This record gives sequence, structure tokens and C-alpha cells, in this order.
Amino acid sequence: MTRIKSEQIEETARVASDGQRSIGRTASARESGGGHEHSTVVGEEQIESIDEASTAPLPALAPLRDRVLTMVAIILPTLGVVTAAFTVWGWGFQWVDLGLLLGMYAATMLAITVGFHRLFTHGAFETNRLTQLLFAVVGSMAVQGSLFHWVAVHRRHHQFSDKANDPHTPYPLKGGWRGLLKGIWHAHIGWFFEADTPNISRYVHDLEKSRALRVVSRLFPLWIVLGLALPAALGGWMTGTWRGALTGLIWGGLVRVFVVYHISWSINSACHLWGARPFESGDLSRNNFLFGVLAMGEGWHNTHHAFPNSARHGLRWWQLDASYWLIKALSWMKLAWNLRLPSEQAQTLKRRLAPAR
Repeated sequence: MTRIKSEQIEETARVASDGQRSIGRTASARESGGGHEHSTVVGEEQIESIDEASTAPLPALAPLRDRVLTMVAIILPTLGVVTAAFTVWGWGFQWVDLGLLLGMYAATMLAITVGFHRLFTHGAFETNRLTQLLFAVVGSMAVQGSLFHWVAVHRRHHQFSDKANDPHTPYPLKGGWRGLLKGIWHAHIGWFFEADTPNISRYVHDLEKSRALRVVSRLFPLWIVLGLALPAALGGWMTGTWRGALTGLIWGGLVRVFVVYHISWSINSACHLWGARPFESGDLSRNNFLFGVLAMGEGWHNTHHAFPNSARHGLRWWQLDASYWLIKALSWMKLAWNLRLPSEQAQTLKRRLAPAR
């Protein structure tokens, strides 16, 4: 992260809230010009703390034992869901339930990765008001917090990534089993239950200018209920039974929320512990192929932290990035424009010359 210049702050202050302009945009990511400023700050009061974050030393990489246990803690619950599905197949889980689980997973995960993350947090592309609202509503059905809260926490994460005040870094992983489990729990889900940073809303002043987005964010409880009622209604309608409605609620609603939680929050834990670091990013974020696939491209986390305003995280042909595919498809339909991508020069300047530690 580099020092914030006054014109960057002024640019942030000029962000419009309507659907014809980029949401959450700063002047901090001019990848197309070959340069790159790593910042998501939204107010003058942040200048001093950003400088402090940029000069703070990085923590030591977690020991292999700690990283292995983190992956085990992530993989086992997922395997448990798969095992449960096979165990109850035919009476508690059928093709309709599988379709609802996968469909609701894809819809809510993409609404988080494309909408909450790349659009609202980083302004990686622009779109119209209706598309904004669709992403905001469906993303809220993932039950990861209201739109404004999600964006504010994530912007703060980028400001202090893997340093003091990062809301969900796994570091430092302190010695002993108790300290290890505490670090894993905090990064994966424990941070979600902790008190917010005072005045966290200062990170979303740009979004608060939109009355429509304010309404959507405030109606977060309504979108939770709708996200559970929708698969239940579809399950009942497709099977013509109350039992189908119940299993639709369970698999397309409750289990889906658990899986989306687990996969998306693995980016906070696993992708700061396991994987490659091809770019200088000022933290210990890593590219992880497994979560690149499961999390719709979010697993190319080191690339994202090096180029946070990029609409594309998987920059290589083999780095699957379903979120970017959706953004690109929207651009073909004239529903997305001004896609922001790092130039070859910017990638060369950021590429690591020494092996990742």
C-alpha cells in the first residue's frame, strides 16, 4: 500500500451514487496506465493510519503444521456435507435439492464476488442501477452481513492486510494448540462475531450517497428471509409436496448458506497461508487454485491484493475466474463497462523476483 495523495481523496469524494458511474471508485488503481496505487481509503482521516499500515513489518509465515491444520479444518466440514448428502440420497436429498443447492450457491456466491466485492468495494467495473440493486439484494441472501457493513470491513482489510487492525487476518498464529486454533477460528469466522471498529461507516461514505443502496442495506433481514423462502418455495413447486419445500429450505437455504460461508471465508484464512505469491502485494496473500475454482475466482488472492481494482483476478489462461466471466458476459450485453485491468507493464513491475516465503 502506498501513501495516499490529496487528489486520490478528492477523487473518492467525487464518486457519484447513481448507476451510471463506478461505485466505490478511487484514483488508486490506474493499472491501464502501467502504474498502481494500492488503496481503498475513503477519507482524509485515514491518511496517517495508512502510512502506519504500509510501514508495519509483515508477520512471519505460519509453520507448515499450522497451515496443514488450517486446511484440514476447512476441508473436513465440506467433506461432511458431501457425506451427509450421499447418506440421505433418495429420501432426504434428491435431484431437485441438488439443483437448488448448486443454483443458490452460484447465485449468492457470484453476487458476493462480483457485486459486493469487485463492484461495490473496488469499483472494478461500472453498471446500471438495476444491475447494482440485483447484486446488492442477491448478495445479501448470502447472509454475510449488510452491503455497507461487508464493504466497510473489506476495505479496512485491504488497508491493514496481515498487520495490526486487519479485521480477519490469521496472523499472528501464536504457539501451542490453543493459540493455533484461536488464530484459525478468528480468520475463518471468529472475526464475524467481534465488535465492529468504531465509526466503520466512514469506509462507505461513497455508497451512502445512493438512497437505493441505503434502503437495500437497511433491509438486510428481509433479504435473509427471502433467501431462505425462495428455495423452499421452488422445492415445493417443483415436487408438488410440502416435503419438497422442507428439503428445499434445508439444502438450497441452510446448507447453501453454510457452504457459501465456508468457501468464501476460506479466502481470509487459507489464502493467506497456502499458495503462490507471484506479485508483490505488501502482505502474505496467496493464489490458491482450489479456492480459485470453488470461490468463483476469488482464490487468486495474491493477484487481487496486488491489483485490488482489477475486474479480473485470474490473469493467466489457466486461472479459472468465473466472476470475471460473468463481468465479461455483462459487458457483451452492454450491462457492464469500463472494466479495469492491470496492464502488462503494471504486472511486470509487481512481479516477484525472489521465491515466495
